[in-house]
Amino acid sequence: MSKILRLGTMVAGIVFFWSAAYVGTSFLYKEWNMNTSDFSRGLLTLFVMILLIIVTIWTISKRAHPKRIDFFTVMINAMKRISKGDYNFKVANQFEHKKDHPFGKIVEGINEMAEELNQMEELRQEFISNVSHEIQSPLASISGFANVLKQSDLTMEERQHYLGIIETESRRLANLSDNLLKLTSIESQHHPFEPIVYRLDKQVREVILSCEPQWLKKSLELDISLDKVEITADEELMSQVWINLITNSIKFTPDGGNLTVMLYKQGDTAVVSIADTGMGMTKEDQEHIFERFYKVDKSRNRTLGGSGLGLSIAQKIIDMHDGSIHIQSQLHEGTTFTVSLPLGTE
Repeated sequence: MSKILRLGTMVAGIVFFWSAAYVGTSFLYKEWNMNTSDFSRGLLTLFVMILLIIVTIWTISKRAHPKRIDFFTVMINAMKRISKGDYNFKVANQFEHKKDHPFGKIVEGINEMAEELNQMEELRQEFISNVSHEIQSPLASISGFANVLKQSDLTMEERQHYLGIIETESRRLANLSDNLLKLTSIESQHHPFEPIVYRLDKQVREVILSCEPQWLKKSLELDISLDKVEITADEELMSQVWINLITNSIKFTPDGGNLTVMLYKQGDTAVVSIADTGMGMTKEDQEHIFERFYKVDKSRNRTLGGSGLGLSIAQKIIDMHDGSIHIQSQLHEGTTFTVSLPLGTE
């Protein structure tokens, strides 16, 4: 029906402009006493009709679409600002009152893009600031104690002490660099993801055994309960998760404390629970614990060599496996990390 209406409107328009052109040319022929053939007269009438159509369309476009011209000018200026790295703006949506108006959708899209880019820029600046801060501290220690070692009146014991500090700070820098590379790689879309079927209980047990020097040094009491569970996941990436979580729990558990690691099935999900009797954390700390560079106790964490990236890496890897990680903690009582992963096996 709409096609017929459009066709009728077009025919009526052509008839109107032809009639106007015919009347106009007839008036000119009469006024100027012109005698020409019917073909020449028809050709001139056609030319006048086309001229009338062009003039009418141009007049209507000039009067009816100034807002559209202004709209495109605003959009072009907004995109220019974005291209120059300026994301802190919002385009006024003059079509907001018109539901589902295409120009209104364009404005909303531009504003959402600018807002998200602005948030990404803030995160990037924060990330650079955190990295610079983490690197600056060990570099200052290395430089300072290297200068101290230049003194000739130091005893061998003092030299060994300062060399040990330099070695520790160098290791911190190496760990920070390694974790940054891991996090960057995992967040990219090009990191290899190779899930295979393997025994999760064997993997967790191997990680616990690899940490034996650490928990033996602190005389921790271990309670290990690992059910036989097969899972489909990237074995190398998941190994990094257990290393990060278990070493983190050992690190913040005082001498003589307890470490409990459990693995069991819950429907089509594998659940790993890692609980310690360490320093614990507040509700506020729990809300930020998976953020990059976040540290519950910055001064204590620094002495223990943490970079604040381990838990962020663990969460990213678990997200890649469509799993989840939750934390329960009480200040001065301990912390429990619970990881749930789909089995992925039929």
